[in-house]
Amino acid sequence: MREYSAMIQKAQRIVVKVGTSTLTYSSGRLNIKRLEKLVRELANLYNSGKEIILVTSGAVGAGVGRLGLPDKPLSLPQRQAAAAVGQGLMMEMYAKFFMEYGVTVGQILLTRDDMGDRQRYLNIRNTMLMLVNEYKTIPIINENDTVATDELRLRFGDNDTLSALVAALVGADLLIILSDIPCLYTGDPRSGKKVEPITVVRELTPEIMAAAGEAGTSRGTGGMITKLEAARIAMHSGIIMLLTSGAEPEIIDEIINGRGLENTLGTVFLPGNGRLHQRERWIAFAGQPQGEIRIDEGAVTALVDKKKSLLPSGIIAVHGSFGPGDLVRIMAPGGTEVARGLTNFSAEEVRKIMGEKTSSISKILGTKSYEEVVHRNNLVCDCK
Repeated sequence: MREYSAMIQKAQRIVVKVGTSTLTYSSGRLNIKRLEKLVRELANLYNSGKEIILVTSGAVGAGVGRLGLPDKPLSLPQRQAAAAVGQGLMMEMYAKFFMEYGVTVGQILLTRDDMGDRQRYLNIRNTMLMLVNEYKTIPIINENDTVATDELRLRFGDNDTLSALVAALVGADLLIILSDIPCLYTGDPRSGKKVEPITVVRELTPEIMAAAGEAGTSRGTGGMITKLEAARIAMHSGIIMLLTSGAEPEIIDEIINGRGLENTLGTVFLPGNGRLHQRERWIAFAGQPQGEIRIDEGAVTALVDKKKSLLPSGIIAVHGSFGPGDLVRIMAPGGTEVARGLTNFSAEEVRKIMGEKTSSISKILGTKSYEEVVHRNNLVCDCK
């Protein structure tokens, strides 16, 4: 990773994500020594002039330890109860340790719904930037496990995805994910088969995705697949992402200051040239689609290759219920998602005008506010 040392050292705004398995023992109780070392590293970076945002897991695990539960709870009410106990414990420890170094912290609890709503998304961004820029604090962010609903499948995946969404939200330069698995391998390192570390990823190819195994320890909910999802968001947002070991938090200082990078085990995910703007990031990654619009092959070519708007003539089916301004998935004939965008029409209106020419919209609907079902400026293609 030495050749990327200069890029990493230049990073000013840094998001650090630490997982449950890094912060807790197998019993579920907090690893206080490791947490204290992590805080010392981040406080030192803060004192050097870096802007730090911490995304932390561990609330459920800490709650398990405090409540004396034998294992990680399986039911949703049990997990939420453990999180309610553990969240306070986590923040108490963070606030105590950071205060010893003269650093003020602020807590932000988020759900997938918070990030999915455009106005709330912008409010969260304003709050974070106020904390970082104006009040010179370190925001500490976690998923609000006490209200998040597994039934809706709106979880962030052990905060891996959340950390990338936060990095994209605040325009971070670098995302560091500290994990129990120090890097991406050519296969599952726990399988017993011989695997090799992958040190640099420039594109998330099918081969790279296939290398991801299942989720890690019983205390965490993530796994390599959620880290690759985080990498996808970061790479499309122009952010460098580094996956490395959380067992030795001192590694952060080595990474940022360029010491010992040649001996550091980790994977660097490099951003591509097509950096999405802030609004496009929300459309592509954070927003929650309310329905689907299926299009024909000609429309796929127009959107993906020719960078055109979506017109009613290319639409062959509509699924779900959505209104004007809602986010929708745009699907190819075979069911593959090719784009996401903000629709100008309701689902009912799109069903009426699909397959028709734009000149027929006013006759069918009685009015024609727009010619495009999804305008090019409100559409993002193929960020998989």
